[in-house]
Amino acid sequence: MSTGGGPGGGGETWPVFGTDRSAGGGAGGGADGEADRGHEQVVYCQDRASGLRAIIAVHSTALGPALGGTRFRVYRDERSALHDVLRLSRGMSYKNALAGLDLGGGKAVIVGDPGVLRSEALLRAYGRFVESLAGRYITACDVGTTSADMDVVARESRYVTGRTVEHGGSGDSGVLTALGVLQGLLAAAEEAWGGDDLTGRRIGVEGAGKVGRRLVAHLVEHGATVVVHDTDPAAAERARHRLPERSVEVVADRAAFLAAGLDVYAPCALGGTLTEDLAHTLEAGIVCGGANNQLASPKVDRILADRRILYAPDYLVNAGGVIQVADEYGGYDEARARARALGIRDTARAVFREAREQGVTPAAAADRLAERRIAEVGAVRRIRL
Repeated sequence: MSTGGGPGGGGETWPVFGTDRSAGGGAGGGADGEADRGHEQVVYCQDRASGLRAIIAVHSTALGPALGGTRFRVYRDERSALHDVLRLSRGMSYKNALAGLDLGGGKAVIVGDPGVLRSEALLRAYGRFVESLAGRYITACDVGTTSADMDVVARESRYVTGRTVEHGGSGDSGVLTALGVLQGLLAAAEEAWGGDDLTGRRIGVEGAGKVGRRLVAHLVEHGATVVVHDTDPAAAERARHRLPERSVEVVADRAAFLAAGLDVYAPCALGGTLTEDLAHTLEAGIVCGGANNQLASPKVDRILADRRILYAPDYLVNAGGVIQVADEYGGYDEARARARALGIRDTARAVFREAREQGVTPAAAADRLAERRIAEVGAVRRIRL
């Protein structure tokens, strides 16, 4: 494992790789000046032999070790990769805190096309970098990585969760993620409509991946009519497989999907779909979905609130997955993890109540509750043992 330069063979070089930008201001100025995000540590990882280029970001360990998944995808440049991992790791601090977990926030990105670069050598090299942090960071699956990948990473590191059932893990975290989104939606329905009955409601699910397709099934069970949009037509069709006829509509065109008379918009694809333009035109009364980082700009939640559209903060309602992998790390108990995911409904009620009583948006209320717990419990954890 080497420092400096790219992985060899031409192309872009990342001369800062192999360095550790630690403590007191996060990325030390970083490629895009994001030092004010308050990260404790940002580690650049490179192994020329396997082609690994990765960044591990530890945002906070105030509540415990930093838990967050590993994202494996193509980035335009170092700036884009750094921006993503800083943003995502900070989000994990808030998600873990609001979910009541004794865990801080972290995230990692592996740079490149997983379909081309994924190999045992690369994943094991990455595992050694995770191990080198001595438990400050615990990794799991994310976009572009699988439970089987985590099994390989775990051959080099003790600090891995989200593993396959065959290797003592809990399997697909999409199961409890979708369940948690449903709980958040039921709480949002109570807040917006005075009751949690979804019968006859038109709910638009954008993104029919492992979370979206399971959410579709939950919604149909609750009597909703579901409208599905996905850029992959096959994924959208799979979402309605074996469900009652006429309970699920597939709409290929996104504009037509958004104009389909929706009561609820449930973004379950990649982030950033809630733009300011969409917030000004959206007809749905509730936004509640499983995607991370749904708001394309900080103004969006205020626009939604001004239009009386109730936004259920993404990191609040999609915490079922992290609840699942966190439980696995201590020895997985399915009933215990499921009960905790069902508790997302009560947490959502608390967020909506805080927003209503304090006159702030739900996003601001969720941040306040998370920050309060980080501050209060983090202060207790500073007592020396």
